[in-house]
Amino acid sequence: MRNFLLIVITASLIISNLQAFAQHISIYDQELMRLKSAAREKLAQQVDVFNEYKNRPESDGPYRKENNKEFLLNNVPFFDCADTLLSEVYNYRWWMISKHLKEYDDPYDHKKYWVVTEFFGVKPWASRSGAITCPAGHQFYDVRWLRDDQYLKSYTDYFISGSAANLNQRENANFLTYLSRPESHHFSSWMINGVDAFLKIHPDKTWLRAKLPDLERHQQVWDSLFTVKDKNSPTSGMYKILDLYNGMEFSLSAVMGLIKSGGPYSIYTNESWRNYYLGWETTNRAAQSLQAKQYPKAFRSGYPDFYMVRPSVNSYIYGNLKSLADLYQQDALKFNDQHSAGKAVSYDKIAGNLQKKILTVLWNDEDKFFNSVTAGDNEFGVRDYEARVRESVGYSPWYFKLIPLKSYQKFGESWNMFSATKGFYHTKGMTTAERQHPFYNEQAYAWNGRGWPYENSVVYKGYANYLRDYKKKASLGEKQLLIDYVMKLARMHGSKEKNIGEWYIPSDGESFGGEKDYFHSSFPDIIIEDLIGFKASHADEFAIEPLLSDDLWSYFYLGNIRYHNHDVDIVWKRDWDLAKTGNQSKICIWVDGKLMDSKKSLSDSMKIKL
Repeated sequence: MRNFLLIVITASLIISNLQAFAQHISIYDQELMRLKSAAREKLAQQVDVFNEYKNRPESDGPYRKENNKEFLLNNVPFFDCADTLLSEVYNYRWWMISKHLKEYDDPYDHKKYWVVTEFFGVKPWASRSGAITCPAGHQFYDVRWLRDDQYLKSYTDYFISGSAANLNQRENANFLTYLSRPESHHFSSWMINGVDAFLKIHPDKTWLRAKLPDLERHQQVWDSLFTVKDKNSPTSGMYKILDLYNGMEFSLSAVMGLIKSGGPYSIYTNESWRNYYLGWETTNRAAQSLQAKQYPKAFRSGYPDFYMVRPSVNSYIYGNLKSLADLYQQDALKFNDQHSAGKAVSYDKIAGNLQKKILTVLWNDEDKFFNSVTAGDNEFGVRDYEARVRESVGYSPWYFKLIPLKSYQKFGESWNMFSATKGFYHTKGMTTAERQHPFYNEQAYAWNGRGWPYENSVVYKGYANYLRDYKKKASLGEKQLLIDYVMKLARMHGSKEKNIGEWYIPSDGESFGGEKDYFHSSFPDIIIEDLIGFKASHADEFAIEPLLSDDLWSYFYLGNIRYHNHDVDIVWKRDWDLAKTGNQSKICIWVDGKLMDSKKSLSDSMKIKL
């Protein structure tokens, strides 16, 4: 009896203490705990659903249905909002990403790496590990938000320092060029910029110091192999690439250059080009042509050896150069190293020179757009020819904030086509070429109009940067346009079973085509950085600058973020206390469980110093 009374008394004291604790903590802290628990539980439940999907590729790595839930719950930032579709797609994308984290025992340097794959398995056009550089920029921007930093450190080691930086790409039937190069440069990428973005979340100055020489060598390969060498060309010193290795397959701007060329490329005319440069089935015809036999080096397996100087690849390299300057500056500050300080100044100057070229050579003031130009040292085909077609790659400079602030209004006119039906706006998503062009075609496996999530990820961040960092105060309509595009992308993931693929049809597509669970684009980063506006920094601080209207969602929660070795949680709610009336709208930010700041509107930016 005495023990029973003791238990009752103890239980009463515990309940009393819990009640007192609940009264002591604020309604904001209580709601944080509730929303965090709910978001975690929702992720757990949805991972169970995703794991039951049939006819999906097997995981490339160790995270499978037996253990992926534990991995995801321990590593990903939790997100939930009033839009259940967006929340589910966000969770699905993390589930998909976990399948692409692969352990690789390298037989060439006998080291173990974590790599991030795009396709499942080892494709003939991939590196020997199965990883491919083309989507690496997007992969860095997404995977950087994992709490565990080992994956991207190891991925960087592999492509920047490891065998992939030293072994040449295998020249098999998929090697549609005569330019031998390392696996790390088989496709264009902004990998150095990706490392920079990663280190803003998980700083490690000692690790960076060891990587800087290899990051610099990575850039030097771009400089030696992919720059226009003709000093008399307007494109001299700019970066050139084939459509395929820019991730574009086939493009309208290249078509226009080929038509203009004649000679080896006289098979391409206004009437005939669709037979030879519109999907992989057409290159076989080109390979059988008289011109291909007469000029064998002008083609490889029917694919023309025809280089373009594009806003895309040049912006990627600009991003890499600015990041090299930024990273060397961080090293100089940390270690008081004058050599690194000099490197920072040098790379900033080189980036500035490229910036001037892009703004003058590629910008067309009549079209109000960045266009592509044929390389000034093309061995075959027309040189320095500007293709007068607006393609979505013309928005790439905004992704890397290449546009000078004082000139943003001039170059910002290009965004008029983003919302125009004659431009890139379509019923189910963004097109990759302007709809008004006579060569527009969204049915072909090409960038002639068909939608590609890879490119959505570039353009949406570019638009978010334009609104947040240039215009400063975006209008309700401009914010709504970004949400409209993101929601169209979310809906394309499907209603019953979620999926991300290679491409979609912007006019009437209901789902993605091509590979399933395909890691060639970004989505978590679109939510975290572009919509909610979590702006990371090398300094011990961050900013929250949402591009969301106050009346879009009744609430959102983003948290479990590991940032500079701190835990960050963010909550927006319109009604914090259902017992009270009136406007209670407020966004709150916690660091390590401590409420640091709050604002009454999502239009108010917030800067948190750690």
